[in-house]
Amino acid sequence: MFFSHKFRRVECFAALWAAACLWVPSLTVANEPAFEYFTANVQSTWVWQKHPGFSAPYSGVSSLNPKGELGYTLTGTAFLGVRPWKGTEFFLDPEVTQGVPFSGLRGFGGITNGEAQKAGNGDPTTYWARAFVRQTFGFGGGTVEREASFNQFAESVDKRRLVFTGGVYAITDIFDQNAFAHDPRTQFMNWSMMDYAAWDTPADARGYTRGVALEYYHDDWAFRMGRNLLPVESNGLQLNSNFTNAYSDNAEIEHGHEIFGQPGRLRVLGFRNVAKFGNFNDALSYARQFGGTPDVANVRKEQSKYGFGVSLEQNVTDSVGVFARYSWNNGVTEGYSFTDVNNSVLVGVSVKGNFWARPDDVLGLAYASNGISGANREYLSAGGNNFFCGDGKLNYQREGIFEIYYSLKIHKSLWATADYQRIQNPCFNADRGPVNVYSVRLHIEF
Repeated sequence: MFFSHKFRRVECFAALWAAACLWVPSLTVANEPAFEYFTANVQSTWVWQKHPGFSAPYSGVSSLNPKGELGYTLTGTAFLGVRPWKGTEFFLDPEVTQGVPFSGLRGFGGITNGEAQKAGNGDPTTYWARAFVRQTFGFGGGTVEREASFNQFAESVDKRRLVFTGGVYAITDIFDQNAFAHDPRTQFMNWSMMDYAAWDTPADARGYTRGVALEYYHDDWAFRMGRNLLPVESNGLQLNSNFTNAYSDNAEIEHGHEIFGQPGRLRVLGFRNVAKFGNFNDALSYARQFGGTPDVANVRKEQSKYGFGVSLEQNVTDSVGVFARYSWNNGVTEGYSFTDVNNSVLVGVSVKGNFWARPDDVLGLAYASNGISGANREYLSAGGNNFFCGDGKLNYQREGIFEIYYSLKIHKSLWATADYQRIQNPCFNADRGPVNVYSVRLHIEF
């Protein structure tokens, strides 16, 4: 119901592909290890959140409720895969969500729950989260072992290989794979921690896109590029159906290294989005000419938005890892499918519980500093509002987010997490806050 006619053709193709693979009796070569044709995993994550009341002398259309709120999200996903022969994989992920986020998902530059973008109301909603093909071409250079995981078979792959992915997926399935701060279902929960905060990711309102991506791995290096669709409208659910109309081009370079025998990775990402954006300066000019409050919806036209990100992860010991991110975008147009942040700095540490005889537990601490461009600042100060931010006026200061969590492994398939976030100057406004957010998360996977 939520995808275009083209996606329905993808569904038909998926069904035909899966049916055809069911008829493949056996393609293994004699004396080789058993070849896995199918994989299936399931996850479910429940997040409960509370923020008490906080100081706020005024509020606007996109403000966080200062009287205090309760919120929750509940998601369930099945990860289904078929591999008809070595190198070709197809995955289909049905998903169900429900939940009520704080203030209709408004009031922060860095939203406090990474699962909240998927849940728009308290009624369960089902949809196809992913439906994609992955094709791998090996070129030797030795092998590396891949462990079984969601949408991934356990196997040996060449260190030098070309990987094509096409279909419906999350862009963050491929890009910005930081080991310590990437998955809000098991790690940090804030949007500023899970990805580049200033990366306007190609995604529908649930976080998924449609497109193609190409990766080339060569020993310690990886190169990625892809073109993916943007929504028809800002933060909308329906994706555009034209790859030359509203799209996002992304490119990433990754290098693996060792420092004092401990592994680390450095990544550099660049992106360029083309769509009908609302320009802050145009909105201000329109309001001066015709009166009223500036509104980017009045001046949307086709233009581009671009930016970059740098990400570092480094193990200090087998139990301690540190990480950092910096991201920036040109900040002249509205946030289209992720945050209203135009620049962000993140630092953090992740500690496994080996020190206290709980090796599967994790303690994480991180701090993010988010800012906006001069044009965005002037727009909000004049009473304009973006999707996530808009208090009616603005006393600008950078938004500061501190997050600490402890993930406790209760069973081989069950984790419980206690999480605390403190947000200074929510939506970059020193007149509001600080906001304290308390969260409990339960996650099960098998």
